[in-house]
Amino acid sequence: MQRAPRIVALSPDRYSSDLARLESRPFDVLVVGGGIVGAGAALDAASRGLRVAVVEAQDWASGTSSRSSKLIHGGLRYLQMYDFALVREALRERAVLLRLAPHLVHPVPILYPLRHRVVERAYVGAGVLLYDLLARTGGTSAGLPFHRQLSRARTFAVAPALDRRRYVGAVQYFDGQVDDARHTLMVLRTAASHGAVVTNRMRATELVKENGKVVGARVEQTETGRVTQVRASVVVSATGVWTEQFESLAGRGDALKVQPSKGVHLVVPRRCIDSSTALILPTEKSVLFVLPWGEHWIIGTTDTPWSHALADPAATAADVDYLLATVDSALARPISREDVESVYVGLRPLIAGAGEETTKLSREHAVNRALPGLVLVSGGKYTTYRVMARDVVDAAVDHAAIAAPASRTESVPIVGSEGYAQLAARPEALEASTGLDPAQVERLLGRYGSLVSEVLAPASSDPTLLDELEGSGGYLRAEAVYAVTHEGARHVEDVVARRMRAAIETADRGVGAAAEVAPLMAPLLGWDDAQTGREVRAYRDEVDAELDAERQPDDDRAAERRTDIEALLPRP
Repeated sequence: MQRAPRIVALSPDRYSSDLARLESRPFDVLVVGGGIVGAGAALDAASRGLRVAVVEAQDWASGTSSRSSKLIHGGLRYLQMYDFALVREALRERAVLLRLAPHLVHPVPILYPLRHRVVERAYVGAGVLLYDLLARTGGTSAGLPFHRQLSRARTFAVAPALDRRRYVGAVQYFDGQVDDARHTLMVLRTAASHGAVVTNRMRATELVKENGKVVGARVEQTETGRVTQVRASVVVSATGVWTEQFESLAGRGDALKVQPSKGVHLVVPRRCIDSSTALILPTEKSVLFVLPWGEHWIIGTTDTPWSHALADPAATAADVDYLLATVDSALARPISREDVESVYVGLRPLIAGAGEETTKLSREHAVNRALPGLVLVSGGKYTTYRVMARDVVDAAVDHAAIAAPASRTESVPIVGSEGYAQLAARPEALEASTGLDPAQVERLLGRYGSLVSEVLAPASSDPTLLDELEGSGGYLRAEAVYAVTHEGARHVEDVVARRMRAAIETADRGVGAAAEVAPLMAPLLGWDDAQTGREVRAYRDEVDAELDAERQPDDDRAAERRTDIEALLPRP
């Protein structure tokens, strides 16, 4: 594994300097899109020594990459489709991510409960055995324990919440879990540390062409309206569900066809389900996961077409009812609507079709050379983002005839990983130096890895930064400050929803935390009292719109009630 260069802080000063760099120099690669695939593409290109810029219209990971099921997995259900190559690739990536980002990607045990003693146990057992064997092929370690068969007694010992009348035993296997938004941000910081220019709140409004070739893009700073022309040898679109909209800037819309699919997740308190393991429950069309998330469970997901505003997918009353009915069918004590703390929705960019210039197409993702100087990538799953990034950068450098070495990201550690194992092995040193309890130290290490000392450093001069933020569910004041000084947060929503996860972990969806976070951000970003108040109101209005949508019976009416958060955000 290669040693990472000096870690860059995505500070307000760095943001200003990166804006200046965008317009003052040409780049080899301009990446449009700041989700996990765009972040991965920026890191892939920058770690090859290329001059790279990545721009994002909203906040890093503000779309699909903060709204996933938060699993790093091979896709057990794809074995039923006999897509062994796809599963093997994803399992290989699972092992790579566990190695490159051990502070962010953690093993999670998952229980598959069985209703029949012989045939089902043999069938499921054979599938999970194959899953484990595929993980151990291809020259890479699985990094996770082998599955195990559980008796009826052992099943209810590890998962007492299951309905004893329904199940006769279980198979338990292991996958990986990740905080998707934090991991995406850490990949971007790794790219920046390799020299990439990274700027959020920068919307691509036009592609610049010369003699029929794309040579860059005009991007608008959405907070000020300032437009900058960015020159690049090749533009890479990693815009996910916005792929076709981005294609329209190129004057075409037939390169990649993307069908957004809505995935709804519920978050409930840990007390609702008595289990020491995650669950996977088969449904008529797919599977439902019940995943541990700190003091909560995540239950999901749905898979239905979405044809409304892409930035604001909405859950409906029917979505919530479906998820509750499905999980309740497996439990001895049902979960009620009153138990639901929050609901979040993501859109999967499913490939619906590809044009003639598609150079790589799989069940999961496609890379397309849409025009001279423009390469698109879309589809895929979070787990295989590194493969998608490698494929699109390979296509880009070949397309633009740029001399570049092969992808190196299989051995590039994600920031925070170096030194993490030593800190995690002896957390008592951090507990003693900070006065924080063991649970807080464990949580901080799982969010920041070896950067935790950087997060807590300002508390040496201001001990109040070690206090918990009221209404945040346990986050520290220091984390809100760090989100601005090192992690590129520019609005209250950025901190509450993605740098922290209070938006999904608290019953008020982070509204109380927003009121505490805004005054901490204000002096760092130069906000006056009026701006600070507008930030809090904008966040509260967004939450109110989400709650209103969730009371509606269908997508049409839920979409009408959703409010565009970008329109709510205050402008300087």
